[in-house]
Amino acid sequence: MHITDVQATTHTVPATVPGMDEPDEMTLAFVTVETDDGIVGHGETGYLHPRASASFVNDHIAPLITGENPLNTERIWDRLSAELNPRAQTGVWSTAVSAVDIALWDIKGKQYNEPVWRLLGGADDTVPVYYTIGQAIRDEDLLADVATQLVSDGAERIKVVVGKGSWANPSVDAGRVTAVREAVGDDVGLAIDANYLYSLNEALELCNRLESTSISWFEEPVYGNDASLLADLRTRTRVPIAAGQNEGHSFRHRDLIESGAIDISLPNVCFTGGYTEAAKVAGMANAFNVDVFHGGGWPFQNMHLQAGVSNGRMVEFHDIVWEIGKKIYESPPEPTGASITLPDEPGLGLEPDWDVLDTYQDDE
Repeated sequence: MHITDVQATTHTVPATVPGMDEPDEMTLAFVTVETDDGIVGHGETGYLHPRASASFVNDHIAPLITGENPLNTERIWDRLSAELNPRAQTGVWSTAVSAVDIALWDIKGKQYNEPVWRLLGGADDTVPVYYTIGQAIRDEDLLADVATQLVSDGAERIKVVVGKGSWANPSVDAGRVTAVREAVGDDVGLAIDANYLYSLNEALELCNRLESTSISWFEEPVYGNDASLLADLRTRTRVPIAAGQNEGHSFRHRDLIESGAIDISLPNVCFTGGYTEAAKVAGMANAFNVDVFHGGGWPFQNMHLQAGVSNGRMVEFHDIVWEIGKKIYESPPEPTGASITLPDEPGLGLEPDWDVLDTYQDDE
């Protein structure tokens, strides 16, 4: 089997999420890899420079891997690294390679008639989930209502975005998170996510203000995922620290784990370098007895990693990214309350809805 064509396109897809008056939108890069055997694989990457990622795939990756055997995922990843990224930079290289690698694993699953999660190890076919309220909702009552509805629908774990919005500060965010806790009760897991937006002192202040609120984890609390700042914060709070969803390359995750900066590792297959690199991160985390969660959206791809590896623990259903995924794929697997059961269909088990993708494809 050989790769005959690689194409990346970008699509700006609108989505309506609870708590927002107007639809939001997000741009993604969608990759299709074709083979001479007629097997086709699909991958994607998201909100991190998607147009540059698509251009990099078309202009640089496609000419290099056309003619290669798509089943040789390790060989292809190493060749892309050696020839297109000899100085191990992250950014566009990592996101572009992520989308291509996901498509190659989709092909591999279809070739061997197995789902990707089983090829990655098949640790469990059912994985716990959590639901992220990802928008900057200032109103405490509205935020609490959105969380309450999720719990009514069966959610057992919720994550609230903090640090986002011109009004955001530790005092305001503490009030928002406390309102959610009071609304959903003590039995629901509650995490927070600052998306790198807080300084160390701001993150510590928020942790202190939420000392009695029982926070399951604080995701990406400080600027730049600075490992030394994260390690400092971790020694000064009882709230577990999680980071890594936007880190390309396993060595960046190594630094977070080895320095004692995190309690939870968050490799995201759409940003870290696909399944090939994310599986290495999961193995490394396992050697340090660190659990792997999914953060950063794109659940339909990341659930395969979480189900495949023995230390995979959680799949995120982030409001806007989840809604976009439901639009661009035909009947994707859905969570049932507190968990999701992985598909048995070969590959990713996802069928693109080409009518939707064509409708929202960006002009070239």
